[in-house]
Amino acid sequence: MITLVDDAEIAFDDIGAGLPVVFLHAFPLNRTMWEPQIGALVAECRCIPVDFRGFGESAASPPFTMDRYADDVAAVLDSLQIERAVVVGLSMGGYAAFAMLRRHRERIRALVLADTRAPADTPEVVARRRSLIETARTQGGTAVANLQIAGLMGKSTRDKRPDVYDAMHRMMAQAPVEGIVGALEAMITRPDSTPLLPTIDIPTLVIAGDEDVITPPKEARKLSDAIDGSRLEVLRHAGHLSNVERPAAFNTVVSEFLGSLLYN
Repeated sequence: MITLVDDAEIAFDDIGAGLPVVFLHAFPLNRTMWEPQIGALVAECRCIPVDFRGFGESAASPPFTMDRYADDVAAVLDSLQIERAVVVGLSMGGYAAFAMLRRHRERIRALVLADTRAPADTPEVVARRRSLIETARTQGGTAVANLQIAGLMGKSTRDKRPDVYDAMHRMMAQAPVEGIVGALEAMITRPDSTPLLPTIDIPTLVIAGDEDVITPPKEARKLSDAIDGSRLEVLRHAGHLSNVERPAAFNTVVSEFLGSLLYN
């Protein structure tokens, strides 16, 4: 499905019925990374995976900022006449979820923050992202995928799940250069969300892969400790893309969390 946001086409799916759950993808992937979750949760939830502008089937139309991504998600909810939804964000999707908290808090029923962090980029990370922008512009999306894929997948996945490794590499390599560059700029310029954490007063689940080298479990613990009443789940044998590396475990903890919302 497509909705227009300031003449930019934003693509999403709307599958199932029940509690609305929005899924926000990682960099440089697209909404299809959530297929293991949609298949498992569609019987009990209304699943709405969204492509950020510049990825998947969404138009690569500037501006590219976390605030713009958040506004796009709110516009998708408007198009579906959904007032409030659970927001599930992984990695960059978590950054967009923080932007939604700042700009559209009233639209969020509950939060799932997976393999993400609150602080802004350090100078070292900014330098790496600038280098990746140059690679994208000069060599294309496949070169970016080649550089990123090993860090995104845990050792267990790399050793034992070549099918998952290859599928994620293919998805990353398909990302348009405009979307890659825009997302990198959006991540570089995003604000520090740490001061936001103590203000979060909605049910929150924090998930981390124990083999995640980009946002290791200690980052998840900091996140969870700062959000009053949040729940932390660390998934064994999963790296940064925990939802595709350990889909059954990921689906179990998310399903339990969604079920608990019925009693809150």
